[in-house]
Amino acid sequence: MSWTIERRGRVAVVTMNTNPVNAQNRAFFADLHEAFDRLERDHPECPVVLTGTGARFSAGLDLGEHFPLFAGDEADVASWFQDYRATNMRLFTYPRPTVAAVNGHAFAGGLITAAVCDYRVSVAEGARFGLNEVPIGIPMPSVYVRMLAYAWGDPVAARTCLLGEIFSPAQAHALGMVHELVPADDLLERAVAVAGMTPQECIGQYAFTKRACQSGALRDIMELADPLDKELPAGMTSEQARHAHRRYWQQLKGSQAPW
Repeated sequence: MSWTIERRGRVAVVTMNTNPVNAQNRAFFADLHEAFDRLERDHPECPVVLTGTGARFSAGLDLGEHFPLFAGDEADVASWFQDYRATNMRLFTYPRPTVAAVNGHAFAGGLITAAVCDYRVSVAEGARFGLNEVPIGIPMPSVYVRMLAYAWGDPVAARTCLLGEIFSPAQAHALGMVHELVPADDLLERAVAVAGMTPQECIGQYAFTKRACQSGALRDIMELADPLDKELPAGMTSEQARHAHRRYWQQLKGSQAPW
């Protein structure tokens, strides 16, 4: 199902609904690109609010799809990663205000999707946030580390990426991972208000200034992160990584890994 786009005044509210928990798989990536194609075509001047459904913003990578991929060929992983990278780069560099209305849990790739928006408004209760890639045997891509450092600062990006801690909304707010906490009933209203803060006639100025703010991060991604990420397929498919994947699957599902 395509993501829904609803106009609230001059703001476009995009609701992710690929699957019940917005697990990120190839269908999710296709839905993201299709939604942003529609935004560019039908709502080109609109600020954007991105949100999820139910109790989850996004659960991160669909492990049922990706652990078998990581058990396979490095070339397939490299091809997949370029597609995955393109989704978050498109959101990170989108030339309009982007606000994540974090309606619930955001883990791993789901938290990255929130972080690469310009501003993050979160529910004050009932959500948990964390980057658990390293503890389950997935090296954090360098391109995402650089995006997170831009969003949160280097110390918080390093802590969250390396340790895999799970944070409450209050803890995430104290660390600067989200900008505001609001009651769930007020979430979309506040996110729309933030997205609409830039006057309509100043959207072009916003786009230029966003590019200027991100120029150092984009330079580092091109010159440092992208070359380093050539090592990712080997790190994702090593025997140690596969052992960690099988261990986590057993913990998560209570059954032996089927790959």
